[in-house]
Amino acid sequence: MIKNIKLLEQFENDLMKKEKFSYQEALAIYEALWIEAKKLKVFPLKNPMEEIDTKINIAKILNSCSKTS
Repeated sequence: MIKNIKLLEQFENDLMKKEKFSYQEALAIYEALWIEAKKLKVFPLKNPMEEIDTKINIAKILNSCSKTS
């Protein structure tokens, strides 16, 4: 569980500054991730609206938690 969101954001920002990828490298990574997701049968979604109400409720709960902490 993330307790210090500012520390995480700073870490992510520093990491992005250090890791500079060319367009071709970024595209190769994206394509590899897409192929892996298809092998795992994660994408493409058969029915993207499946259980949307549950996903919305979870998002509301997570958003309310991040605002209060």
